[in-house]
Amino acid sequence: MAPWLVWQGATGGLGAEPIKALEQKLGKIALQLLVLGLCLSPLRRYLGVNLLRFRRAIGLLAFCYVCLHLAVWLFLDLRDAGRIWADIVKRPYVTVGMTAFALMIPLAATSNNRSVRWLGPRWRMVHRLTYAVAVLGAVHFIWLSKGFRIEPLAWLAVILVLLALRWRSMPRQRSA
Repeated sequence: MAPWLVWQGATGGLGAEPIKALEQKLGKIALQLLVLGLCLSPLRRYLGVNLLRFRRAIGLLAFCYVCLHLAVWLFLDLRDAGRIWADIVKRPYVTVGMTAFALMIPLAATSNNRSVRWLGPRWRMVHRLTYAVAVLGAVHFIWLSKGFRIEPLAWLAVILVLLALRWRSMPRQRSA
């Protein structure tokens, strides 16, 4: 999908503002991949469809699209390294997006079999950051949208429903 988007941008297929369109499309694909990753456990639990072996690949692909989204913002949109920090501080949606990106770094770095063995049970704890990343990604999308738009709110609602399904099925600790 990313090569197709680059091709569209180079040939005028992304409209009057190709940089903004590319940035938005890459970000939306990243959010869709995060939601897809969150869907895998409920699919297995409620429908018996087991696609869990693809979860890490989907997460890494989401990270790649977030990196591309960030690269377009940094190198094509801002084009000034001095404005990066000012934009992060000035615009709350950029702050939230950068926070989500920062939380994705340890997820991507530990998405390999060696890290799973090395971290043991802590690996699951680290990868629970995915929940925060998904919520922050949806909030980023809502805040950067101009005016009242249903789509970003729908993405947040889907994420919250998926997290509620996950929370509902978590084993409860018994009190003594």
